[in-house]
Amino acid sequence: MGVKAKKAMKKNLKKASSQLPVSSRKDEALDFLPLEGGPGRKLPEQKPSEDKATVLYMGRIPHGFYEKEMEGFFSQFGKIKRLRIARSKKTGKSKHFGFIEFESPEVAKIVADCMHNQLLFEHLLQVHIIPPEHVHPKLWRGFNYRYKPVDWVQNERNRQNKEKTLEEHKKFVEKIMKRDLKRQKRIEAAGIEYECPDFVGSIHPASKKIKLSNE
Repeated sequence: MGVKAKKAMKKNLKKASSQLPVSSRKDEALDFLPLEGGPGRKLPEQKPSEDKATVLYMGRIPHGFYEKEMEGFFSQFGKIKRLRIARSKKTGKSKHFGFIEFESPEVAKIVADCMHNQLLFEHLLQVHIIPPEHVHPKLWRGFNYRYKPVDWVQNERNRQNKEKTLEEHKKFVEKIMKRDLKRQKRIEAAGIEYECPDFVGSIHPASKKIKLSNE
């Protein structure tokens, strides 16, 4: 480092130390001592930032502890603003984690301190405060306590029971005949003598629904 650089650094240190308030009390603890000598200086006090976090993450939620049960349990701490449990879109079952939002940040902090690592139905509940800047903007989109999953069994039942056209019935019969022919070949290859009965749908056409009048 050259001479000019050293002089510039000393000048900057003196300028920075002169901007800090000088401690008037001798018995007061000093936070800053200038490198170039002189009276000690105290750093300005910083006020602690207010905690405004109201959203909690909850993990390891046990089976049977759902929205209504959670609302009834956590409402004893304070007023709940929103609550949701992550569920599967296909089955509607719980993914065992969720989020809860209180109106008061003090209540949220108390819940996080009291309920973290609490044993609930043989599960250690995990509760953590989510800072406001880390809350996803789409966290509460589409949340609904009365979530009704898609009934895939009923949808498949309706698809199988719907009235088929002649073309659909023809394709349906051809598919069954091919499968039946493969079964006959496997029986013959095994050396079993068995005469498979004819498929009824290959002879009769598709049945038609007839509406009878009430006369």
